[in-house]
Amino acid sequence: MSTQPIKVLIVEDEPLIAKRYQMILGKDEELECVGSASSGYEGTMLAALNKPDIVLMDVELEDKEAGLRATAEILSYMPEIKVVMLTVCETDDTVFRAFELGAVNYLLKNMPADAIVEAVKDAYYDRSSLHSNIAGKIRREFKRIRKTEDSLLHNFYIITQLTPTELEVLELLMKDYTRQEICQLRHVEQSTLKSQINSILKKFGKASVQEIVPVLRELHIPEILAQRKGKLGVE
Repeated sequence: MSTQPIKVLIVEDEPLIAKRYQMILGKDEELECVGSASSGYEGTMLAALNKPDIVLMDVELEDKEAGLRATAEILSYMPEIKVVMLTVCETDDTVFRAFELGAVNYLLKNMPADAIVEAVKDAYYDRSSLHSNIAGKIRREFKRIRKTEDSLLHNFYIITQLTPTELEVLELLMKDYTRQEICQLRHVEQSTLKSQINSILKKFGKASVQEIVPVLRELHIPEILAQRKGKLGVE
């Protein structure tokens, strides 16, 4: 264990909450509060000046994302610092973004004093101590991303199995052309188009175009196909 106290910087815009953290840290001889900031900008400056081991960073400071921006700035220039995020309301998106930036933990502001002290020490000694609620959010977000990636790969694989004619028809459907308009553009009969669409549906394993198009749009398939066409055109 280090003979020097763990240096902690508090970045919190509510004076009473900042004071509470200072009192909590002051009661533990292993911890030392080296500064308190009330904005993301001030927190970044004090981090550079005081070189804390740990930063307790409020998410919402001068605006709703100031804490996230300050975290990104601090870790960009001082990656050795450990950042523990503080909030009153943890949303899945904000929690995940904080960890993407490099934060090591995420605490609710109303957590008891011993939980705050434990989180600071765990961060310093690289011990995992995610609150169960936060850990659950991270698992859900990774699961969502994995599901999206799998869906993207799955659907793009099916697209590679389409004939050039079927791909052209699908692209027109994704652009909201009606069946009549597609027949006119491609100079085909309704029966021919119906057969082509049925073939597309069979390959996707779906019963209607409405089950395919919204999913492909959400996965940005039209943009991917457009980029691919552009590259092929250049070549």
